[in-house]
Parts: sequence; structure tokens; C-alpha cells
Amino acid sequence: MDEQLRVGLVGAGPWAEMVHAPGIADHPGTALCSVWARRPEAAHALAGRFDAEVATDVDQLLESVDAVAFAVPPAVQAEIAVRAARAGKHLVLEKPIAATLRDAQALADAVGEAGVASLVVLTRRYAPETKELLAQLQRTGGWTGADARWLNGGILSGPFADSPWRHDRGALDDVGPHVFDLLDAALGPITGVLAANRSATGLWQVLLEHESGATSTASLSQTLPIQPPIAELTIYGEHGARSLPRGGTSAQDCFAALLDDFVAMVGSGTTEHPLDVRRGLHLQRVTALARERAGL
Repeated sequence: MDEQLRVGLVGAGPWAEMVHAPGIADHPGTALCSVWARRPEAAHALAGRFDAEVATDVDQLLESVDAVAFAVPPAVQAEIAVRAARAGKHLVLEKPIAATLRDAQALADAVGEAGVASLVVLTRRYAPETKELLAQLQRTGGWTGADARWLNGGILSGPFADSPWRHDRGALDDVGPHVFDLLDAALGPITGVLAANRSATGLWQVLLEHESGATSTASLSQTLPIQPPIAELTIYGEHGARSLPRGGTSAQDCFAALLDDFVAMVGSGTTEHPLDVRRGLHLQRVTALARERAGL
């Protein structure tokens, strides 16, 4: 693009402070122009760090930007993102994209009808090591299963411990989309949930089936005081096993890679991407199936 994409940020919490705001402000293709948050004092503090304006309401923010990035709870995001899409604004969406499958479908419909670009912040998918692993899996083939373990104490302490929606919805909705996305990308589309259980302590265990005939398992928790946190993915089949490297690219660098794609999409008029709103809708369906299978 010849000019920077004017981006408004909805939300001023910890994730917005750590990733969204600095990422948008520092990227050569984007400019952080406006911030709106439900807590005006937080919006002023964050906007002041990056010389951005503070919008008094969502309508004011939408009037001054080309695109909107979200760092708010799913229910808040879904409502405002529909308005933004209908106003012709391109979208950077957090996961899950909505609080319910019905609202996720409404958001995907609004994006499709408006013809705007969208990307979902599925952080690890933008990392070069993840892209290399997935490309290797595709070249080799013959993969029959996978195991994923995402275990941490994220809602026990730290910047997200006071997040009401995370306490309410748990690891299935917060880290689940990341894990299901990786399993889906590694083994092919997830077509069903064979079993799912949430323990009294918040540990989710999910058994998935894939279009390819493969099966996979996911163990998810944000209530385990494990240091360092566990984030492991292993894929296995006729050629042995492959694992996603531990650590790797930072969330900030992954977000920069997302913005590379986002700016390119807007500049070229492209509205389709493997990680666009339709991906978010697919993952919302998987999450809803898991919750239903668990009887919740």
C-alpha cells in the first residue's frame, strides 16, 4: 500500500497493551489512529503511549479508520465487529470470534456481505516454524493422529487472572481455538468431536475426528500452576513423529506477520485467507460441539 492503513483499536487491556497497540503502531503498513475501550481511563493511558486519539464511542472510532483491531471479550467483539464490517471496515479479530456459534455465524455473514478483509489472531499459525512444520507434514503425508497439551495457570495469576470471560468459559474457549486450529491444519478438517470432558478443576480433554480418517486428542487447562507452561503438539503416522518446536517466535513477532498479511490483503482487495473469519467460524463450531459433547 502507498499509504499506511488507519487502524482503530477496540480494547485497552493487557493483550492490547502487550501486542495489539505496539504491533499496529510499529508496523510500517499500519498506523494506530484511535482507541476505544469500555474504561475511558484505560483508553487514554494506552492511546497516550502511541500518540493516538481516544474515541468517545464506537461510532467516532469507525468514522476515522480503515480497519479495526479487537482486544475485547468475545461477546463485545462480535457485536461491534458486525457494525464495523457493515461500515466497510476491515477486521483483525481475536479468538473466539464470538461468545456463541449463532453470533459467530452472524459475524461471518456480515463480513462476507460487506466484502471486507478479516484475519483471526491465531498466534502460532503466523510463526515461521509452524508454517515449516505444516508444509513438511503436507509434503510427507501418511499422518494418522496427533496429541496436543496446552496446560498453564493463566487464570490463577498474571495479566489475565482477572478476566471474567476466561473464568466463565475456561480453557476450551480461550486456548481451545489455537489448539483445534493447529490439529485441523496438521491432519485435515475436524469433522466431529468423539468425546469431551471437563473435570471439576477445569481440565478439558477432547477427542476429535478428522476428514482424513485421523484422530487427535487435546488436553487444555488454565488452572494448573505449571512453570514453565506446557504447549506441545506431536503428530504421528507411518513416517514416525513430528513435533512443533517449543518456544519459538514471540507473540509480538507473530502479530507483525499477521499485519504483513492483513496489509497485503487490503492493498490487493483480497478478502479470502486461510485464517480469515470463516476459519474463526469453523473453530467456533468445533468448540460448540465439544461443549455439547461434554454435556455443558
